[in-house]
Amino acid sequence: MNMLKVKLDRTDMKILEALQEDARLSSAELAERVSLTTSPCWRRVKRLEEEGIIRGYQARLDSRKLGYQVMAFVQISLELKDTANVQAFERAAQAIPQVLACHRISGRYDHQLTVVAEDLIAYGAFAEIHINGLPGIKEIYTSFVLHEVKAPVNPPLPQV
Repeated sequence: MNMLKVKLDRTDMKILEALQEDARLSSAELAERVSLTTSPCWRRVKRLEEEGIIRGYQARLDSRKLGYQVMAFVQISLELKDTANVQAFERAAQAIPQVLACHRISGRYDHQLTVVAEDLIAYGAFAEIHINGLPGIKEIYTSFVLHEVKAPVNPPLPQV
């Protein structure tokens, strides 16, 4: 799938930067920050949404304060790698709330999941029921996060 890079100007970049800092800005506040009037600013934001550059708005939550003391990277190798089996695995992984991310990767393993659990005992039970229950699994390798240095939020904005 070849996705063409969308052309952005300095004002678009200012809008994206401001929304990355605070997505709760009103249209008027955003327009003021980027030195536009409200209507043209709103139209630019709508265009950025329609072009898929802005994929959505959400609050960043602290998983530890919500009771999730364990984060794990779970690498999975599938028994069969045909389209139907890969899609079945991915649909099943998407349906599990504790799976924060699922990536199809290159190398020894086929997928990497980012998973949270309340503690190690809860993770063990979760893995037994959910991870081991995913369709078509051949091999599982789990690494636990000891310290989060930098969490993924947004990609850096390109230079204009």
